Amino acid sequence: MSRSADLAAIVRDRAGREPVRFGLVLGSGLGPLADAIEGAAVPYADLPGFPHASVSGHAARLVVGTLEGHRVAALQGRAHYYESGDAAAMRLPLETLKALGAGAVLLTNAAGSLRPDMPTGSAMLLADHINMAGANPLVGEPTDARFVPLTDAHDPALRAALKAAASAEGVPLHEGVYAWWSGPSFETPAEIRMLRTLGADAVGMSTVPEVILARFLGLRVAALSAITNMAAGLSSEAISHEHTVAMAPLGADIIGRTLRRFVRDTAPS
Repeated sequence: MSRSADLAAIVRDRAGREPVRFGLVLGSGLGPLADAIEGAAVPYADLPGFPHASVSGHAARLVVGTLEGHRVAALQGRAHYYESGDAAAMRLPLETLKALGAGAVLLTNAAGSLRPDMPTGSAMLLADHINMAGANPLVGEPTDARFVPLTDAHDPALRAALKAAASAEGVPLHEGVYAWWSGPSFETPAEIRMLRTLGADAVGMSTVPEVILARFLGLRVAALSAITNMAAGLSSEAISHEHTVAMAPLGADIIGRTLRRFVRDTAPS
């Protein structure tokens, strides 16, 4: 068996054999959503080859169970490119979600806003992304499957369903372009001016490698950002990781309500 099949077997032994409908990747501030899943939690440490999520605010557990009446698998915490220099660090976790039955993955993150109409505490649905990190998780992949088209990487049908879910919940959900910055240092005001010129609406240090990997694996994907700060030079906020962790629950509340409504009303296979 493949590594992901072996890991899926470990998870099924603890969480049951019923396939999941889709997977979630929960970034900073989204941990409470995993607590709403009725099922079993498997620490990453019990899954050989899973990354060690070393960033505070990431619990490093795979939670499998029922959310709003549907079976899901949630990665509670991710590995970031800046932790190891490996853009493909989330490949095995995503392969494991697929082995558990997921056909679609919903990603979440914390991000800085480049738009005055999208302040701290907002949430944004990714319509597209810009890879500013100069890295790609498919470098070294030996097959021609590495040539992944990304024209509709952020699945239009999933995005429409998420917008409908937010509307049904009565919560505001912005939409825009996310720029991936490698981190771990934050951006300079000059870099933010550059990103605005390029058409970015938000900036963060994750998610894009997972979008690429998901499409490579044949998974449909959509992503949401919790806005934790205005980007450098756009406000008087003191930008720091501590500030990100403190502010993430504000936008995460919108995302959590949207995702739960999405699961209840849509639950795609």
